[in-house]
Amino acid sequence: MDYKNMKFRMCNGCDRGLCAKGVGRQNKQLNTYDWLADVPGNAESTDLVEVQFKNTRKGYYHNVNNLDLKKGDIVAVEANPGHDIGVVTLTGRLVKLQIKKANLKSQDDIKRIYRIAKQVDLDKCKEAKSREHGTMIQSRQIAKDLGLKMKIGDVEYQGDGNKAIFYYIADERVDFRQLIKVLADTFHVRIEMKQIGARQEAGRIGGTGPCGRELCCATWMKNFISVSTNAARYQDISLNPQKLAGMCAKLKCCLNYEVDSYVEASRKLPPKDAVLQTADGDFHQFKVDILAGLITYSSDKNLASNLETISIERAKAIIEMNRQGEKPLSLLEDGKAKPVAKPIDLLAEADLSRFDKAKKKKKKNNKNKGPRQQERDNKPQKNENRAQNGDNKPQKNEGKPNNQRRDNRNQGKGDNRQSRNDRRPNKGNRPQNGNKPQGNNAPQNGNKPQGNNAPQGNNAPQE
Repeated sequence: MDYKNMKFRMCNGCDRGLCAKGVGRQNKQLNTYDWLADVPGNAESTDLVEVQFKNTRKGYYHNVNNLDLKKGDIVAVEANPGHDIGVVTLTGRLVKLQIKKANLKSQDDIKRIYRIAKQVDLDKCKEAKSREHGTMIQSRQIAKDLGLKMKIGDVEYQGDGNKAIFYYIADERVDFRQLIKVLADTFHVRIEMKQIGARQEAGRIGGTGPCGRELCCATWMKNFISVSTNAARYQDISLNPQKLAGMCAKLKCCLNYEVDSYVEASRKLPPKDAVLQTADGDFHQFKVDILAGLITYSSDKNLASNLETISIERAKAIIEMNRQGEKPLSLLEDGKAKPVAKPIDLLAEADLSRFDKAKKKKKKNNKNKGPRQQERDNKPQKNENRAQNGDNKPQKNEGKPNNQRRDNRNQGKGDNRQSRNDRRPNKGNRPQNGNKPQGNNAPQNGNKPQGNNAPQGNNAPQE
């Protein structure tokens, strides 16, 4: 087959229950999965269309011209003033649910779609977008010169380049009337100021959270609910600011996801200050596993001592028995006494000689050895034979006492040393036979030369 000239096409149908239209992923935040994309008549059920612009800004428009729009189409929409360029992200029935979620009650907020964007529109939009970064840097310097306590986080130009939206963050109310005049005179466009929070800024920038997934504020979350530390307390999470804070330096939004389940489960728990009285002693609550329904009790109120883990039902049963004046044998079920822990002797059944290795004698196999190895093995045998043969020979100094033998050895060594000294040649004026120089100039008893004998001035030795 000729693979080079073969034409390939993307599959737009449904395969294994997933529709390519619905799972299409654009390069923007707040992606929506259209699970009704393969339903016949879904697109014709309503003329509402969801269009997305830069980062997380979305708008909803009427398809008054009945254009055949699909997810990913670039369209020109109505704006004030002029027109804007965006990307279609959703069509059909789900758009109504998105409008309800966005709290758009007035029909005036829903404008209309003009046409599918032409090449002229795309070129003009690209030229306007290229000025955004430089405008943001320059506007930050202008706000700093005016002494305004605000941070301009992003700038977005309209598709036709007639309008610019400045997103800023401020902790307090800011009077930016003078700022708008300076910005309009500098960039010659219509200025719109929008205040956003730290969470919205993190969603516009995007990123990956500590869980390893894309940020919730950048994928699906639009409405932000306030998060408090009580959500962490209900879930028994350590109040560590570094772990509880997200990418926006605020408390993580995911702390509110499961807090309702924890609150409902914590209602079944016995009181924290309840003391369980048993025959073994009193036990205080140490820690709780809320979802598993297990409570750990300690015999000491402040320390982890003699820990016992029981179920919530067992703890409530013991509390009811204490009210009636009864004390169970232990915290275990059915009133069983706690088994006494016996000390374990690790060497009770162990053999002390288990680490000893049995020495095995190596058998000599001359067949596998080379000729050199065999010669080495035979050498000590020759020496042994010589020693056996030499036992019959008469030995020197035999029959003499040990002291006389030592004197003869020492005498021989002394004669050899003297003969060696006689053979040594005399070199220069070096003293012979170990005699030191004598005379008046020789230092005696380790004393240094003093007085006239010491070398002075010109008499000092020269090189």
